[in-house]
Amino acid sequence: MESEKIQVEMIQKVAVITMNNPPANALSPELRFEFTHKLTKLSQNDDVWVLIITGSGEKFFAAGADIHSLIGLDRKGGLERVKKAREFYSGIAYFKKPVICAINGLCMGGGLELALACDIRIAAEHVKLGFPEVNLGLIPGAGGTQRLPRTIGPGWANYLFFTGKAISAQKALSIGLIQEMVPSDQLMTTALEIADRINSKGPLAVQAAKMASSRGLQETLEKGLDIENEGFAEICETLDKTEGVKAFIEKRKPQFKGK
Repeated sequence: MESEKIQVEMIQKVAVITMNNPPANALSPELRFEFTHKLTKLSQNDDVWVLIITGSGEKFFAAGADIHSLIGLDRKGGLERVKKAREFYSGIAYFKKPVICAINGLCMGGGLELALACDIRIAAEHVKLGFPEVNLGLIPGAGGTQRLPRTIGPGWANYLFFTGKAISAQKALSIGLIQEMVPSDQLMTTALEIADRINSKGPLAVQAAKMASSRGLQETLEKGLDIENEGFAEICETLDKTEGVKAFIEKRKPQFKGK
């Protein structure tokens, strides 16, 4: 029976995950557990080439912590809490297939940490994004302070961290936090169009490019180049590479199989 908090819909080779945890799509432990279970199953499904993550409704993409639960939090409890959240976000970041985040509503704190763990972010025009943790005397603790500067650079990242200010989707687009901004009623259509474009390419090549890019960012340039070289070499052994090159030479559309 489908979870009430995590809904999965298959559209050809695209898996759409919708978080449905009213009223604010809070990233509760229960939701994260269900989400992780679904991710594990999808990662093992060869018919899934791209994943889209979104939230239900138009008001909230995903809310972070229950503020009331923070009152009695001490060092030990705080560390345990963020390590569990970090493990959840890492599961999304290291998902071997491309992950598109379709931000349908307010995206703050833990919700933005989730979005940053995705590969591509698009947002509805009315969306606001930010890290308000300093307003509570806290900091983002499950990846935000590390992934945001790597995404938009330290200047804008520090501005958002230090001020706690929420920015518009338009501003997020201009600083590279999101890749596209669209009217709300076009959000999922646009996400699916991007997924379809990705799926028209060699899936193993796309996965190798994701692996090389994400792993390379954690290494020196020379180490990253080694990772890229190895990825290229491995792809040369695939049937998809042979098909892609032959199709180009024969001036036809390639028929990739993910093999």
